[in-house]
Amino acid sequence: MELNKIEEILEKYFQGETSIAEENQLKEYFSSSNVAQHLEQYKPMFGYFSQAKEQKSTYEIPLQSKKRNVAWLSIAASVVVLLGIGTYFFMSEQKDTTAIASQTELGTYNNPEEALKATQKALALLSTHVNVGIESVQYINEYEQSKNKIFKQ
Repeated sequence: MELNKIEEILEKYFQGETSIAEENQLKEYFSSSNVAQHLEQYKPMFGYFSQAKEQKSTYEIPLQSKKRNVAWLSIAASVVVLLGIGTYFFMSEQKDTTAIASQTELGTYNNPEEALKATQKALALLSTHVNVGIESVQYINEYEQSKNKIFKQ
């Protein structure tokens, strides 16, 4: 083969544009003993391809059926869904009973002393919030007075 043709095919090979026939020509050229000096560096690469082609694997791959695993997976998924639905209904039923019980007991006391203490507690809480609101109004009044002094009307 001509050296120019081999260099041309080699350039096409590295660009990824060769055909199988051209690659076979390259393999034949590099497997021969008369390889040009400046192309010696590519000889191991094409030699490797011929060696790799001859290698055969003796490892046996065991084939396992996936059907059995899929069956268990579907059973487990359905159990999880049923547990989730059951928990949801159980919790919602429990919330409904506590809401109904708290609505019926709202504001009723059997002992008048407990009722008095609860009322005093509620009024004290209301009083503290009202006092905070009154303090805020006092700040607004003070601001209003200062504004009137600065911007005399």
